[in-house]
Amino acid sequence: MRILIIEDDQEAAAYLIKALKEAGHVADHAADGETGYAMASGADYDVLVVDRMLPRRDGLSVVEELKREGNPAPVLILSALGQVDDRVQGLRAGGDDYLPKPYSFAELLARVEALGRRNRPADAETTFRVGDLELDRLAHAATRAGQPIALQPREFRLLEYLMKHAGQVVTRTMLLENVWDYHFDPQTNVIDVHISRLRAKIDKGFDRPLLHTIRGAGYTIRDDAR
Repeated sequence: MRILIIEDDQEAAAYLIKALKEAGHVADHAADGETGYAMASGADYDVLVVDRMLPRRDGLSVVEELKREGNPAPVLILSALGQVDDRVQGLRAGGDDYLPKPYSFAELLARVEALGRRNRPADAETTFRVGDLELDRLAHAATRAGQPIALQPREFRLLEYLMKHAGQVVTRTMLLENVWDYHFDPQTNVIDVHISRLRAKIDKGFDRPLLHTIRGAGYTIRDDAR
């Protein structure tokens, strides 16, 4: 998922960004309410994580304005104010969930992912299959011929994107933008390294390779069995 964190505590925000990325998500950050409102209005996010007490513009007014404009992204409000009245006020302002500080990251992640699933269209695919390779997006697991494949978060996102576009040629630019969230070429071999690792995990030991390099074009995942 693509998540926007609106949080003025730089240390807390940095921790959240790192942890969410390790969990396989893309995280952007705004350090004040005005910037957060502008970023949320100008891009499509799956979930917004909004601190209640922010400089320049408080979190509840940001949420209220976004909801008034019809922004569909569900909102998790974070706050040191954790009394029942505070939670009710946050939910009435348009928050979909409310998490008092201090909190555990495991709980925050569970709540964020639950909000993301709630906002997903009912017919969205949760499982991809190519030949005997299967990827379960909800369980965050992959198997081939019933054998589990241990994937790092970035490898999972890479495989997910390739399988979502199974049979199509996926360019390096598409991978940089959708898997690494880069909108420029970092001039590194990061894609080649991850493709190589992924190929070793999903194809090694099997008679039929599924991940193919299309020279001069990109990559594709397909089952060539006849």
